[in-house]
Amino acid sequence: MAATVKEVLPPILDSTSQPPPLFDGTTRLYTNLQCPFAQRVWITRNYKGLQDKIKLVPIDLANRPTWYKEKVYPENKVPSLEHDNKIIGESLDLVKYLDTHFEGPTLLPDETAKREFAEELFNYTDTFNKTVFSSFKGDTTKEVGVAFDYLESALEKFEGPFLLGEISLVDFAYIPFVERFQLFLQEVYKYDVTTGRPKLATWIAELNKIDAYTETKPDPEYVVNFYKKRFLVIN
Repeated sequence: MAATVKEVLPPILDSTSQPPPLFDGTTRLYTNLQCPFAQRVWITRNYKGLQDKIKLVPIDLANRPTWYKEKVYPENKVPSLEHDNKIIGESLDLVKYLDTHFEGPTLLPDETAKREFAEELFNYTDTFNKTVFSSFKGDTTKEVGVAFDYLESALEKFEGPFLLGEISLVDFAYIPFVERFQLFLQEVYKYDVTTGRPKLATWIAELNKIDAYTETKPDPEYVVNFYKKRFLVIN
């Protein structure tokens, strides 16, 4: 359901930028083009074909406009959604909100077993991320496998290449982080997350066939350099 023509991204707003005309009836997704949390919602928007219904407003997180915290979202983080004269935050809440409040393909199945497993997987996202991040400070290649083994096992539960069998919000919740971890682990530790995990390899390959996702992918060099500066601290 992605747009057939690649979207032209709007300019990034920083501390020198004026705010958009807030609460004028326009639905806006305040985002950051490098943020994996915001990417979850961006992918969902694209897959549901909402490019014309939800306007992207990229924010420079290193030089944020003061009006964003004061007038839009007091939490001062992304993503947030301006819709129906209110602001909604938190990426996992937002992907579900987009799925239930906007047109386009439904991205959570009706089957009870899949719904329950979806919630289990949503609940594990923080553990997954923390496990990988903490591994960067320890024996990385030994510790990081637990998180990716969890995904490999999860992909065995239902028939089909995705976490619930068919494409869903759960895939969009994980792939922004998996793609970054995959790049960093390969570059720095020569660790391939797909080795011995054929279902994970297929999952990544299948997602990379979807324009709604690939159009949101960050620059690999930026990701690796960002993670090196953040995690490879030389004492």
